[in-house]
Amino acid sequence: MQNGVEAGARKVRRGRQIQSALMTALLVGGMMALGAAPRIDVLTLLGKKKRDPYRLKHQLNESLRRLVTKGFVVFVDQRGRRFARLTPKGEEYLRYEEQKTALQLQGKKRWDKRWRVIIFDIPEYRRGTRDKLRITMQNIGFYRLQDSVWLYPYDCEDFIALLKADLKIGNAILYMVVEKIENDAKIKTHFSLS
Repeated sequence: MQNGVEAGARKVRRGRQIQSALMTALLVGGMMALGAAPRIDVLTLLGKKKRDPYRLKHQLNESLRRLVTKGFVVFVDQRGRRFARLTPKGEEYLRYEEQKTALQLQGKKRWDKRWRVIIFDIPEYRRGTRDKLRITMQNIGFYRLQDSVWLYPYDCEDFIALLKADLKIGNAILYMVVEKIENDAKIKTHFSLS
């Protein structure tokens, strides 16, 4: 059973990698012709691993269909050919993912001895949104001080702004920069800060 779960998890990761590579290539290149062999920039973004070109073409087409379903990509016809193009929603999603990745990598830089405090008050009727926000913050590595109060030691204002826009909860989140938090030894340990 574990092999099935592991194989499923690998398949999901591979699908995400392909979708991310496609979206990044579309952001940089503008449009991509459909039915053609995989573009060099997509292959570069996927890494140096040797891939079966026929299987990769199928995976790219499947990923494109999923991206269209999510509203991240649209198909356009020009001069008798069909192209894929990134939508504004797709561009926003890419910015969000870039910020999330950058935030996760910030742990390697020097701490400025200030805490970023994120407080939110999301009504019960939007419980799904509230849960999604908590899961996102937990996955990125924020520290939960209370259910609706989270801490981070590095600048994350851009990420929080994108999160507000993505979840459509602009006024429900408050971002603060705090110089000192009482009894913060446990929090410093959580973030491996001295």
